[in-house]
Amino acid sequence: MSTAPRLTALDALHRSLGATMTDFAGWDMPLRYASERDEHHAVRTRAGLFDLSHMGEITVTGPEAAAFLSYALVGNIATVGNGRARYTMIVQEDGGIVDDLIVYRLGETEYMVVANAGNAQIVLDALTGRVGGFDAEVRDDRDAYALLAVQGPESPAIMKAVTDADLDGLKYYAGLPGTVAGVPALIARTGYTGEDGFELFVAPEHAEQLWRALTEAGAPHGLIPCGLSCRDTLRLEAGMPLYGHELTTALTPFDAGLGRVVKFEKDGDFVGREALRAAAERAETAPPRKLVGLIAEGRRVPRAGFPVVADGKVIGEVTSGAPSPTLGKPIAMAYVDAAFAAPGTGGVGVDIRGTHEPYEVVALPFYKRQK
Repeated sequence: MSTAPRLTALDALHRSLGATMTDFAGWDMPLRYASERDEHHAVRTRAGLFDLSHMGEITVTGPEAAAFLSYALVGNIATVGNGRARYTMIVQEDGGIVDDLIVYRLGETEYMVVANAGNAQIVLDALTGRVGGFDAEVRDDRDAYALLAVQGPESPAIMKAVTDADLDGLKYYAGLPGTVAGVPALIARTGYTGEDGFELFVAPEHAEQLWRALTEAGAPHGLIPCGLSCRDTLRLEAGMPLYGHELTTALTPFDAGLGRVVKFEKDGDFVGREALRAAAERAETAPPRKLVGLIAEGRRVPRAGFPVVADGKVIGEVTSGAPSPTLGKPIAMAYVDAAFAAPGTGGVGVDIRGTHEPYEVVALPFYKRQK
């Protein structure tokens, strides 16, 4: 039996704005409001407002919360300072990536783990299954939060109009409790667009009030509502991985070029340590494939799963592809054989429905904002 998708607290508002809705990871979410290209450019040049309430929040508390998370995840959570956040991953015993996560330290013994929407239950189950033996508690807080994001170069000016929180002192990958437009919120300087921006965790009943206040404050700055479609092209240009595309259980963090998130030096054992040690050695000596960027010479757009070819042979596979509004050309991320991974490697193409379209191999990311 099919189940109806879940609705965010802003569902009626999205529909009133004429949003095109789509089922994403079991949620009915706005794909776009008008032009996804316009929404993309707004975030790159001004600001965009997103509803990200489909993300999964899991709270971990207790005297051994940090030790537990350092055991359950690949990162060293014990070194995360109060009010700071860390990008990390949860893996299987064999090192395969279950999900990539952001962990916020909210207090001395309180942490919030934010999982991708499609993996939230899997991550919750994994954490619950790993907490035995630790003086810590895992709590499902997915229904306790709505999540709004203001992203783009104008986002600090917009936020300063609706909060007196110390935004200038709020570093990237940090969060602080505050009031935004009269609404209690966790204000985090995080995002998935490659731009400066803020993510605001609030109670669902306050989501509409906050959205309207941000829309009003953002109007003079060119802020517009943005859907998941432009969020995908923004993160692709920024070289940020998407679970199910660049990250899967068939890959370890080292396979994905993200071995830096694995902290072997931390105290105590952690799930997947031995398998990840072996994966690190393989990546050092004989990596099977590497994640690269591809920029089209023509106009045809590659899609996930399309073969990457060279010398008449398949040498890799596209994981994400789309037209890049910023570059004005189709781009893709792909895993390719290490021999073809160096930027500038010639003779590489993508098999698009039987035609080998030429592509240039480039280093990631495709786009990096000016600080």
